Amino acid sequence: MLTLDKFEEASEVVKRVTQETKLVYSDYLSTQTENKVYLKPENMQFTGAYKVRGAYYKISTLSEEERSRGLITASAGNHAQGVAYAAKCNDVRAVIVMPTTTPLIKVNRTKSYGAEVVLFGDVYDEACARAYELAEEKGYTFIHPFDDLAIATGQGTVAMEIFKELPLVDYILVPIGGGGLATGVSTLAKLLNPKIKVIGVEPAGANCMQASLKEGKVVTLDHVNTIADGTAVKTPGSKIFPYLSENLDDVIAVEDEELVVAFLDMVENHKMIVENSGLLTVAALKHLPVKNMRIVSILSGGNMDVITMSSVVQQGLILRDRIFTVSVLLPDKPGELSRVSDVIAKQNGNVIKLEHNQFVSINRNAAVELRITLEAFGPEHKKQIIVALHQNGYKPKAVRTIM
Repeated sequence: MLTLDKFEEASEVVKRVTQETKLVYSDYLSTQTENKVYLKPENMQFTGAYKVRGAYYKISTLSEEERSRGLITASAGNHAQGVAYAAKCNDVRAVIVMPTTTPLIKVNRTKSYGAEVVLFGDVYDEACARAYELAEEKGYTFIHPFDDLAIATGQGTVAMEIFKELPLVDYILVPIGGGGLATGVSTLAKLLNPKIKVIGVEPAGANCMQASLKEGKVVTLDHVNTIADGTAVKTPGSKIFPYLSENLDDVIAVEDEELVVAFLDMVENHKMIVENSGLLTVAALKHLPVKNMRIVSILSGGNMDVITMSSVVQQGLILRDRIFTVSVLLPDKPGELSRVSDVIAKQNGNVIKLEHNQFVSINRNAAVELRITLEAFGPEHKKQIIVALHQNGYKPKAVRTIM
């Protein structure tokens, strides 16, 4: 059972392997939402995520016989690293089954903690099925990523730390994938203060908890589609579902585009790298219909590969109208490109890329297409540049930006 005594015990146990992640007050997000917003930066943990809490506490509850058999789990990222690191700290063998599509950097980090990695299947569900098979064949002790009360207790230590720093917190926003973190946080929060509102947040493309709560039972989605890979779960945990049903006040689903913009905000305004799943609670802030409340957003992790990071930054700039593309038609004769450039320069626009298409018309003297990708300060500056091009007779047309 998830009791206050167990949470207190877990809080002392996980101190051995966790770094202190003190709340960070966000002037930017507070101003944007007219609330007092604090960030709980679990992305700053040694393994890059909160998952080490549940893994380490779970191992502490195992018998010597269970440990001696070795541990096995399935994960594409944060849980893998959490179990691998916790097992290393306890001098216990760990086998991690990861999908073959797992980025190499995550595979190598998991191996660096001494775990044996088995690559199997294209998605988590296939890797998990293989982990269960190996547990049966080899006698390993299986450590579930989220559907385990000891795991949820360990994850709930995040809430204990929040209360110690901010006893008068009004709202806690927590990401939801399978529900382990949300179970621990919401249950402990309600034990400490039933008036606290705990809001779960999940991707709109993987809203298994919303669907399950609506039906009053665990529901499996047909498919998931989201850039928040750490929370791309089809089925929430059945063992923990009763706790979530009782203790969550609401669940918000956010679109992928909102996560992209949130990533840009975190990098520019807080100098923090937070993975897409960890940004769910930041994106959800604008969906809360409240003012003047003390709100904590849990940033669950920061494990993001550089290629994904680059793509998200580019898309964020495009969504914020800081990068945009216009198409203009102009005669194919000397000096036209210079004249267009002069108009843009006078508006302080910065040209990133030019594409000159001479085959848009059979009459090149009448018209060729010039696609201009520009950097601007935001929507107003973009509008200013487009108006200037109109005023100079170029009839610009906004087109999709492809970087």
